[in-house]
Amino acid sequence: MNDNINPTYYRKGIETTDYIVSHSMNYLEGNIIKYVTRYKDKGGLEDLKKAEWYLTRLKKAYLDEAKDYIQQENNNENK
Repeated sequence: MNDNINPTYYRKGIETTDYIVSHSMNYLEGNIIKYVTRYKDKGGLEDLKKAEWYLTRLKKAYLDEAKDYIQQENNNENK
Protein backbone atom coordinates (compact mmCIF):
# COMPACT_ATOMS: atom_id res chain seq x y z
CA MET A 1 0.00 0.00 0.00
CA ASN A 2 1.31 3.46 -0.93
CA ASP A 3 1.33 5.91 2.00
CA ASN A 4 1.18 9.45 0.58
CA ILE A 5 1.36 11.02 4.03
CA ASN A 6 4.34 9.04 5.36
CA PRO A 7 6.25 7.50 2.43
CA THR A 8 9.08 5.01 2.94
CA TYR A 9 11.84 7.62 2.57
CA TYR A 10 10.61 9.20 5.81
CA ARG A 11 10.64 5.84 7.64
CA LYS A 12 14.20 4.58 7.30
CA GLY A 13 15.47 4.05 10.82
CA ILE A 14 13.77 6.65 12.98
CA GLU A 15 10.75 8.28 11.39
CA THR A 16 11.60 11.83 10.29
CA THR A 17 8.63 13.39 12.08
CA ASP A 18 9.49 11.55 15.30
CA TYR A 19 13.07 12.83 15.07
CA ILE A 20 11.92 16.42 14.54
CA VAL A 21 9.46 16.25 17.44
CA SER A 22 11.93 14.49 19.76
CA HIS A 23 14.37 17.35 19.26
CA SER A 24 11.70 20.07 19.71
CA MET A 25 12.55 21.58 16.35
CA ASN A 26 10.75 24.62 15.01
CA TYR A 27 9.28 24.97 11.50
CA LEU A 28 12.51 26.07 9.83
CA GLU A 29 14.60 23.36 11.50
CA GLY A 30 12.03 20.67 10.73
CA ASN A 31 11.89 21.55 7.06
CA ILE A 32 15.68 21.42 6.79
CA ILE A 33 15.62 17.89 8.22
CA LYS A 34 12.68 16.89 6.01
CA TYR A 35 14.28 18.00 2.75
CA VAL A 36 17.73 16.62 3.56
CA THR A 37 16.15 13.30 4.59
CA ARG A 38 14.24 12.82 1.35
CA TYR A 39 16.45 14.39 -1.35
CA LYS A 40 17.99 11.09 -2.51
CA ASP A 41 14.60 9.38 -2.92
CA LYS A 42 12.36 12.22 -4.05
CA GLY A 43 13.42 15.72 -5.04
CA GLY A 44 17.16 15.49 -5.65
CA LEU A 45 18.83 18.86 -6.12
CA GLU A 46 15.50 20.68 -5.77
CA ASP A 47 15.11 19.33 -2.21
CA LEU A 48 18.69 20.34 -1.37
CA LYS A 49 17.91 23.85 -2.61
CA LYS A 50 14.81 23.93 -0.42
CA ALA A 51 16.85 22.79 2.60
CA GLU A 52 19.39 25.51 1.81
CA TRP A 53 16.62 28.13 1.59
CA TYR A 54 15.30 27.13 5.02
CA LEU A 55 18.84 27.07 6.42
CA THR A 56 19.42 30.61 5.15
CA ARG A 57 16.21 31.73 6.87
CA LEU A 58 17.25 29.95 10.08
CA LYS A 59 20.67 31.63 10.04
CA LYS A 60 19.05 35.03 9.51
CA ALA A 61 16.64 34.43 12.41
CA TYR A 62 19.54 33.34 14.61
CA LEU A 63 21.60 36.41 13.73
CA ASP A 64 18.61 38.72 14.23
CA GLU A 65 17.98 37.20 17.65
CA ALA A 66 21.65 37.60 18.59
CA LYS A 67 21.63 41.20 17.38
CA ASP A 68 18.52 41.94 19.46
CA TYR A 69 20.12 40.33 22.52
CA ILE A 70 23.29 42.41 22.14
CA GLN A 71 21.26 45.58 21.67
CA GLN A 72 19.25 44.78 24.82
CA GLU A 73 22.43 44.20 26.79
CA ASN A 74 23.86 47.50 25.57
CA ASN A 75 20.67 49.31 26.54
CA ASN A 76 20.81 47.76 30.03
CA GLU A 77 24.42 48.88 30.46
CA ASN A 78 23.56 52.46 29.49
CA LYS A 79 20.82 52.81 32.13
